[in-house]
Amino acid sequence: MEADKNFFDAVIVGGGPAGLSAAIYAARAKYRVLVVEKAEIGGQITITSEVVNYPGVEHASGRSLTAVMRKQALNFGAEFLSAEVTGFTCDGDIKTVRTSRGEFRTLGIIIATGANPRRIGFAGEQEFQGRGVAYCATCDGEFFTGKEVLVIGGGFAAVEESIFLTKYASHVTIAVRKNEFSCAKTVSDQLNDCAKITVLFNTEVTEVSGDGLLDRAVLRDAKTGETREFRAQDGGNFGVFVFAGYVPNTAWLPPEIARDEAGYVITDANHKTSVDGVYAAGDLCVKNLRQVVTAVADGAIAATSLEKVAEELHRKYDLPDLTVFNENAPAPKDHGSAAPKPEAPAHEEEEAAAAPGELLTPQIKAQLAGVFGKLTAPVTVRLFKNDSALSQSMEAFLEELKGVSENVKTEIAAGAPPEGLMLPSFEIAGEHSPASNIHFHGVPGGHELNSFVIAIYNAGSSGQAVDDDTRAAVMAVDHPVNIRVFVSLSCTMCPETVMSAQRAATLNSNITAEMFDLAHFPDLRAKYSVMSVPCTIITGKDGELKPVFGKKNLAEIAAILKTA
Repeated sequence: MEADKNFFDAVIVGGGPAGLSAAIYAARAKYRVLVVEKAEIGGQITITSEVVNYPGVEHASGRSLTAVMRKQALNFGAEFLSAEVTGFTCDGDIKTVRTSRGEFRTLGIIIATGANPRRIGFAGEQEFQGRGVAYCATCDGEFFTGKEVLVIGGGFAAVEESIFLTKYASHVTIAVRKNEFSCAKTVSDQLNDCAKITVLFNTEVTEVSGDGLLDRAVLRDAKTGETREFRAQDGGNFGVFVFAGYVPNTAWLPPEIARDEAGYVITDANHKTSVDGVYAAGDLCVKNLRQVVTAVADGAIAATSLEKVAEELHRKYDLPDLTVFNENAPAPKDHGSAAPKPEAPAHEEEEAAAAPGELLTPQIKAQLAGVFGKLTAPVTVRLFKNDSALSQSMEAFLEELKGVSENVKTEIAAGAPPEGLMLPSFEIAGEHSPASNIHFHGVPGGHELNSFVIAIYNAGSSGQAVDDDTRAAVMAVDHPVNIRVFVSLSCTMCPETVMSAQRAATLNSNITAEMFDLAHFPDLRAKYSVMSVPCTIITGKDGELKPVFGKKNLAEIAAILKTA
């Protein structure tokens, strides 16, 4: 069987702790590994400010912990691709994985796409999402600075996030449906030291309401059935944060992958799914405990199980060592000792870090050069300045980007900005993105670096793959439409919405897409009463549509465009 650069021993779908652990184990065993992640490497744990129960790590943020995992995987030779997996074949020994950036053949697949926050379904939950109802303390906590907050949930996340919210909220009330917390007592005991937190047991939230913003909730006593009204002490609006578990991100999987009634993937002790050669790891699996430590264990088990399959298929088809196709392999591959790559000396680590005040480390610049090297047409990143501090920061970022790739030009706009454009703004212009079609109002740091890079990629190449129905829906827009996505750089759900808006703009010149970092645009936040991100505002021929909150993929954006 012929192998090529798009042939891998293992393709791992998802770059959270489970996927990264699988990558470390499979790559260390001298197999060629591709990790495909559509958002930011690290997954949901990156929004956790404190991880204190991971063995051997006394204290770390979720972002720093997974950054180390990613580095370990890279050191062993794992390859990473920023793309969305749209499906894969289940039959035969050799699987084909379809992504927004092409197809890849592989001997095995590990699914590690995690789970998303669960909605409860109380009256007003959907109506007030983004106007008081939120699901991520790290993303949206700052919007409730000085305000009261009502937290729904009785598990680990509810306790930890409530404590985190005290950094912003004037007071936090936790509504627990049962008569006790469902997490370990050592976790809930932390609340004893929090004077700003009140706990209401046997309490359910049945309804929220308000005039524009949420300012009223109805609480029900789970024992007596009696209801009472909850309002902020100052009579103003308040926030409701829902931490009621998660829904597995498995709806995209082919029907051959067996799931339980809740959608969780069913696996055996080796984390093999119902399909030969396909494994699952992490929070999307049927399991009793969903924590980082169990996710990495799942990933390790899945990878070592897949290794046996890969070894058998190598013999069966007389396959060559696929790692020869890895242009960035850390060392020549052989099937002898799998000794880890020695850690770099401390001074080398320091040299590899970004300079103070910079966002792009040498490693990130090298990765960007690889992505930008695939552009088929030049792209210009142009800054329209004003006299704000944000503009100065954006100019500094532009200077960092200069010289990363000959395919990406950087410049300060000399003429007047396009009519109506808010400043400051990065304009991304290329063969597939006319001038003024894509704009970033803010420094693309945090989780938005990915969307910025993908915007450049889509503007200077044929771009990410789009299914025929979605493409047709986007191309059907025959009048000017503006899509504005309001984000927080700490939000893991925002980049997909930003990338979807941008992709629509590269497909149809009638569409413009703009990203706003709300931390720097308080007037917009106040105008639209934004209390949660992402928030999407679409303006069409009949004016502005109602703001849409929550993560949106391109198909969902396309459906909204039909009414714009």
